[in-house]
Amino acid sequence: MCCWQWPRYPPPCRVELETSSRRRGHPMPRPGFGSARPGPPLPAPWWGPGLSPCPGPAMLDFAIFAVTFLLVLVGAVLYLYPASRQASGIPGLAPTDEKDGNLSDIVASRSLHEFLVNLHEKYGPVVSFWFGRRLVVSIGSIDLLKQHINPNRISNPFEAILKSFLRYQPSLNGDTGESHLRRKLYENGVTKSLQSNLALIQKLSEELLAKWLSLPEAQHVPLCQHMLGFAMKSVTQTAMGSSFEDDREVIRFRRHHDAIWSEIGKGFLDGSLDKNTTRKKLYEDALKEMESTLRKVTKERRGRSFNRHVFIDTLLQGSLSDQQILEDTMIFSLAGCTITANLCTWAVYFLATSEDVQQNLYKEVDHVLGKGPITHEKIEQLRYCRQVLCETVRTAKLTPIAAQLQELEGRVDQHTIPKETLVLYALGVMLQDSSSWLSPYKFDPERFNEESAMKTFPCWVSQEARSAQS
Repeated sequence: MCCWQWPRYPPPCRVELETSSRRRGHPMPRPGFGSARPGPPLPAPWWGPGLSPCPGPAMLDFAIFAVTFLLVLVGAVLYLYPASRQASGIPGLAPTDEKDGNLSDIVASRSLHEFLVNLHEKYGPVVSFWFGRRLVVSIGSIDLLKQHINPNRISNPFEAILKSFLRYQPSLNGDTGESHLRRKLYENGVTKSLQSNLALIQKLSEELLAKWLSLPEAQHVPLCQHMLGFAMKSVTQTAMGSSFEDDREVIRFRRHHDAIWSEIGKGFLDGSLDKNTTRKKLYEDALKEMESTLRKVTKERRGRSFNRHVFIDTLLQGSLSDQQILEDTMIFSLAGCTITANLCTWAVYFLATSEDVQQNLYKEVDHVLGKGPITHEKIEQLRYCRQVLCETVRTAKLTPIAAQLQELEGRVDQHTIPKETLVLYALGVMLQDSSSWLSPYKFDPERFNEESAMKTFPCWVSQEARSAQS
């Protein structure tokens, strides 16, 4: 599945976290929209030197990247699966251009998500449009989504397209049985790594908390920057082990990470990467350095026993080639940092601006965890925490779009979807559909109690929140 796009409203780049005066009822500023007073200079990053705070332009760059990455992903899928125009009875837009299809309409809407919102409002829960010469179908209803999903289909366009960007061999048509076994291997690896590294994640959380508590009451907190730092340290050490306990290694990883992502978001879209030898060299050097680091970690951990189990250990225990281990660790590390940082950023933002939710969550955490050590069994009991994370994913639309390749002809409702059609799941439409959600734009974790919306929530989104809770 693929799920990439920044939410519609500005990201909380700066949050003035709740202090004692805030708890007495003073209103909190709205981050990302500018504030009446600029406040003192932002502090140095929590996790080490070498990185600047998280200013608005940086987040704007990331938002542009997120939009262009979605367009690149769709285009790359269609490039890998070329086809001529196909007739379809599904309502939607006719191509506005013989070569580009409805690309100009998507650009005019400012994002693929906004384009789909407008398209579904006009034409209904199943719509079609054209990307180049290729038909694309979008599903914007939870009920129809359930009709279309086949849990035995394992194809993963996001993974395959990201591999193609990294110049790896994509495998969209891989053996279904093998794909299923690999997916189970990855799921078990993530679960075991989180359980083995709970103490580490708690330590990093306490370091960040100490940083926040040391700030003056009126100090703005560069939340995106701090959450990205937390995600970088957590994901790298959970995925690859103690080599990344050194902040210098994490900073080096961040530098290469940014160089690779920036070209995926821009250079592959407009073809400028291959035309600019300097940029191309920087990209290729960053990729080589990342690969060299991963190979070094693989060699160090192969056949050895360590106190903490990490994700790459699971891959080494599976029947995978060295190249598969390299590629899968690369994708896990690259995407995992950004996804983790986004979810943490929005969760903290909503808690900081929702005092009642904050108090309810504090009571649950205090009751369940108490003074003893944090364990996986205790985390499973944090029901309200899971509701908060599910509502964060829903309200911030952290997974606004997913995709599946319709490898065989299928039907949704009364509509026939031709084979080799790219089917988009417009989750951003579904997750804020007033016919499915009461007050859809309100942040309300209570909607995810066991008696209500958890039955409505798309299954993989609730699983994402569950994994984040761990």
